[in-house]
Amino acid sequence: MKVILLAAAGLMAQAATPSPVEQARAIVGDAPATPQVLVLADVPRATGPARALFNGRDLTGWQPWLGYPDPAVTYRDKPGATPIGRSRATTGDFAVKAIDGKPALWVKGETWGALVHDADLRDYHLRLEFRWGDKRWAPRIGQPPNNGLLYHTHGAPGAVFGTWQPSVEFEIMAGSTGMAVAVGRDLRIRTTAALDPALISPPVRYRLGGRPVEIVNGSLIWNVENARDAERPAGAWNILDLYVLGDRAVHVVNGVPVMVVEGLATVGKDGARTPLTHGRIQLQSEGAETWFRNLSVEPIDRLPRVVEKR
Repeated sequence: MKVILLAAAGLMAQAATPSPVEQARAIVGDAPATPQVLVLADVPRATGPARALFNGRDLTGWQPWLGYPDPAVTYRDKPGATPIGRSRATTGDFAVKAIDGKPALWVKGETWGALVHDADLRDYHLRLEFRWGDKRWAPRIGQPPNNGLLYHTHGAPGAVFGTWQPSVEFEIMAGSTGMAVAVGRDLRIRTTAALDPALISPPVRYRLGGRPVEIVNGSLIWNVENARDAERPAGAWNILDLYVLGDRAVHVVNGVPVMVVEGLATVGKDGARTPLTHGRIQLQSEGAETWFRNLSVEPIDRLPRVVEKR
């Protein structure tokens, strides 16, 4: 009888716990994330010369960092391991190699980590090209290839899961490129979103004119999905444009705006909010071989507008 009662109590507790869709509905409402055709308007002109972030020869200006020898422990509260950091040579993890007749930054992806650029950037338009390689590594075999462009990077190397520095993420993942993610528990990102029950968790997608939401790592809304998938087929090069002005940014994939964020900030232990307006960039290594080329940055004094095409 006791066992039956305990089982019944467990079922009642499960029934009382709202599903992710129900929880998200309480935040963003019932309005669905119906497709929008978004375009850029009033694209800013550079206010100064462009600067190459990759010299085409070597990793000058880039600092490698590697997480745990077994990436499967990365998200555990107690991983039971020590990050590799910079304690060994990383030439087998990051390198400059030729592909499609041009030099590119090669990220193997087997050991998780990042290439971190030295420059402290603010108020800029960054452009790069990426394409997926053929290799996939555990524990993400069978999952969409995953990487990321992390910006407004600050704090200590390995401060987030022993593997990355706190930052805002322009996700690079098949189907989700352009998604916004808070990398680190102290990050805050504001955007607008609508309910998309087709997504696993969180079931929210960027929507121009949607409900205001805040992205907080460790909460239900730890990311917001892109407005739509604008990535090209596997094997093709994709162009990413990141426009950043102070604590606001626009994510663009192959000319299509897919995310607008604002209110980028860090939050201290006392709850005080500090605008996040500058920082370095990181190119992630997270389970998939990836190539990057033609990385450049130029100064801007305003953001492009994102509008819905009627």
